[in-house]
Formats: sequence, structure tokens, C-alpha cells
Amino acid sequence: MTASDFETVLELRRYTLHPGRRDELIELFEREFVEPQEAAGAHLFGLFRSRASPDEFVWLRGFRSMEARKEALERFYSGPVWKAHRAAANATMVDSDNVLLLRPVRRGLAAPPPGAGLHVTISSPTPPPESAFAAFETEPSPNTFPQLPVRTDGPFSVWFSRAASASSSELIPTTRSLIR
Repeated sequence: MTASDFETVLELRRYTLHPGRRDELIELFEREFVEPQEAAGAHLFGLFRSRASPDEFVWLRGFRSMEARKEALERFYSGPVWKAHRAAANATMVDSDNVLLLRPVRRGLAAPPPGAGLHVTISSPTPPPESAFAAFETEPSPNTFPQLPVRTDGPFSVWFSRAASASSSELIPTTRSLIR
């Protein structure tokens, strides 16, 4: 199995945090949550700071299928690591429900092209530009893990590119981000 197998179902998670607490959450997240989620069956492609919003943490989690997503989330969120650290993580957050459940239109997160800069664009349904190295659309399947809400106000198109556009947001990779 390769990292690209985990591009079948993707969560784009954007958390709004209490002012000044982003680095606290990132430190906790990178120290405690990456390996246990991967061991449970998720793949964490990227962990990011939003350049435009100092109180936003953005991350990408992928799965092989909707059923694999359900199983991985059940394992992680019922496990000892989440139980031990959830209060500390949740204390940093104002909102953790800005989540898009996506499926691929164009794979490429597992092997982004070389270069500097990472930009994400979220829009109404539209074809991605040629500059996009990975592109996704809203996954229409029901949320198989309703304890974690996902947005249902779509559909959306999402793509990742090295080049900025008028409607993109720049993401700054954290030290543990696989996408750089």
C-alpha cells in the first residue's frame, strides 16, 4: 500500500483556535496525535498554519475508503491517546467543525511537485486549473462517523497548487507536515 492509496477519501480540516493558542495545539498534535492516527489507519498528509489567519490550524487526513475511515476514527477516538489529551486539544479550539469530506478528481498529494509555496483553493464546483497538483470534490457519501461533523453545505471543489491565485489561501507546513 502506498500513500496515494490514502487519497481515496480525504478530510480537509480547518480549526479556528482561541487567540494565540495555535502553536500550543500544533506542538500537542505533532507530539501526541500523528503516530496514533497513522497506526489506527489514517494517513496525515499535511499539518499547516494558515498565513492569512493566525488562529487557524489546517490539516489533511486521508483514508483508503469510507469504511476504512470509519474504522480508523473509531480506533483513534476510542483509544487511550485521544482520551488522555482531548481536553488539552479541545481547550485550544473555538470551532473544529469546518471539515470537508472529499474524493479525488486528480491525485497528487502523496507526491507533490518540487517547489516552494503551497496554496489551497476552495470553491463552488469547477474544474481545477492545470497548475493544480491535486484536486478533490465533495464526497457525497453519508458521514460514517457522525461524532465528527462534516460540512453539508456543498458541493465544493478543492485543489492544491504551488502557485497563488486570487481565491487561494497560503498554507505554511509545520515541522511534521509531509507536504512541504
